[in-house]
Amino acid sequence: MSAPAEHAAPDQGPGGWLILAFAIACGITVANIYYAQPLVGPISESFGLDLSNAGVMLTMVMFGYVLGLLFLAPLGDLVENKTLILITLSSLIVSLLIAAAAPSAGVFIASTMLVGLTAVGTQMILPVVAHLAPERRRGQIVGTVMSGLLFGILLSRPLATMIAGSLGWRAVFVVSAALMCGVLVLMMIALPRRKPEHSLNYATLIHSLWNLALTTRVLQRRAAYQCLLYGSFSLFWTAMPLVLEEPPFSFGHIAMSAFLLSGAGGALVAPLAGRLADQGRGDLVTATAMTLVLLSFVLTWIGGHSSGGTAITLFVVAGILIDAGTQGNVVAGQRAIYALAGNVRSRLNALFLAGAFFGGAVGSGFSGFAVARGGTTMIAIIGIGASLLALALFALEVSARDRRTN
Repeated sequence: MSAPAEHAAPDQGPGGWLILAFAIACGITVANIYYAQPLVGPISESFGLDLSNAGVMLTMVMFGYVLGLLFLAPLGDLVENKTLILITLSSLIVSLLIAAAAPSAGVFIASTMLVGLTAVGTQMILPVVAHLAPERRRGQIVGTVMSGLLFGILLSRPLATMIAGSLGWRAVFVVSAALMCGVLVLMMIALPRRKPEHSLNYATLIHSLWNLALTTRVLQRRAAYQCLLYGSFSLFWTAMPLVLEEPPFSFGHIAMSAFLLSGAGGALVAPLAGRLADQGRGDLVTATAMTLVLLSFVLTWIGGHSSGGTAITLFVVAGILIDAGTQGNVVAGQRAIYALAGNVRSRLNALFLAGAFFGGAVGSGFSGFAVARGGTTMIAIIGIGASLLALALFALEVSARDRRTN
């Protein structure tokens, strides 16, 4: 199956097997930037790092991902997409093997940045999906692929915890490299070739990012919302394992894996969010998503002042809500972004997600601080503040839009 450079997508869009292939590839690829989150303790102990400084490992993964979004993902508007994606995925496999064999903290931290940089292959695949999808089904199809991506994020943590608990943390990166070999073969088979039509070189392509960021209001707003929500998401899922592995909870790797897996139900919201966005109800999706994230941190606060099964139940519900809210908002955001000009779609997507993962890097970086300085109370305070700010910014957008139409 192939598509001309910028021709309209077929009426029906990609078939079910192709959507499934893209969802699997995106999920397994994006998981690589999350494997280290529940392993901060064991990795820090292995290299003799202080726990309060261990967040730098996770920050470097996210920082690498942001660099990849800004300097690699825009190449999707410049060079043949299939070749670009296959080279990026191959580089990710090499980066994972370096992380697995890292002899020191410095080498490991550098390798995690390379993992983040090359895991951006996920965000090269998504614009191809958007290009193949017809306008009337774009939100639904992208949302379905995003479900695979979110399942990859959510399953990465329990998978990493289970493997590390049995074989050690280095085995996690070896197993991931093997999985990525399978993804590479799958993309060799499934990806269509797409050569963008353009008159740019790499320098002008990267320079154009600045102009797009300054002039595209939809992009500015959506990137800001996702930055705040994704920062909260990363804070929660990085900090909570640190809380739960200590007394009074003292979770082992099996209990921790079960907790980390519990949020997977949030992935089911993506196709629904996409369908609602396709129906012109993006505002409803956005407001609901932000409210769910806010509520999740309220429950985290209450859970931190509870005990036993009540606390754990509240933490589990909070995890489901934050996953659903973050996913719903990213689907609504990408639906809005992909509705803009197709010839800059890779760049717009890169800028949107760079904002999101910048927030993720900050959230992960604050995880050790939050746990050390107040535990669940500090986690909840930061998350509630970020959620309220997102809601306030969205309310200002809706108000301004209403004033223009009246």
